[in-house]
Amino acid sequence: MVSLTYWSPIALIIALLVLLAITFIFRSRGEERYKKGTAQTQIFLAGEEPPEPEKRHVRAHHMYWGFFQALKRYYEPTINAHTGIVNDYLIWFTSLAALTALIVFVAGLL
Repeated sequence: MVSLTYWSPIALIIALLVLLAITFIFRSRGEERYKKGTAQTQIFLAGEEPPEPEKRHVRAHHMYWGFFQALKRYYEPTINAHTGIVNDYLIWFTSLAALTALIVFVAGLL
């Protein structure tokens, strides 16, 4: 009796080839009238003329302003704790791993 595990790679390869064939057929039926650099590539903004690229760019600072303001009391201490020095992160990681191991050990004794 042949186990399914021997046939799984073959079945997956066949499924992949069938999927690639279907994808290729679907892709080959695409629109050929597309022309780069024409009005087809312009931004559609409900029929209005789009603003200049400088004005339509939304900076992340402004997009998440309310989020950061609401959590300011949490973020300020954490930003100060992050120095960017790898040694500091390793100390935090090692300390938390030791604390976790201690908690698991004590919980196992109880």
